[in-house]
Amino acid sequence: MPHGGRIVNVSSRGAFRGEPDSPAYGASKAGMNALGQSLAIALAPHGIAVGTVAPGFVETDMTNEHLKAPRGDAIRAQSPFGRVAEADEIAAAVLYLASPAAEWASGAIIDLNGASYLRS
Repeated sequence: MPHGGRIVNVSSRGAFRGEPDSPAYGASKAGMNALGQSLAIALAPHGIAVGTVAPGFVETDMTNEHLKAPRGDAIRAQSPFGRVAEADEIAAAVLYLASPAAEWASGAIIDLNGASYLRS
């Protein structure tokens, strides 16, 4: 009997909206999304659920330079909340996808971008 488990990938909103200045980045994140969905199907018989979180800009050391004014003001203005995500907001989604409660979310891509763009 399979014991199960969870795989949680971290992608990016760039997988959906494109990255004209970094096309390889956007393509790699789109590939990660497709890989996660394929693995969700392949690993389900083994009790393994696979989910993906696709955040927009997150306030981290990696994005500090991008978030400095005036460019940072433009980035924050992309969301009607007027800010970027905090790391703990993204971590909450990762924690959910890693939990036993998320088995039925296998294959899902949770798009966390503060309404900076919308898709369905």
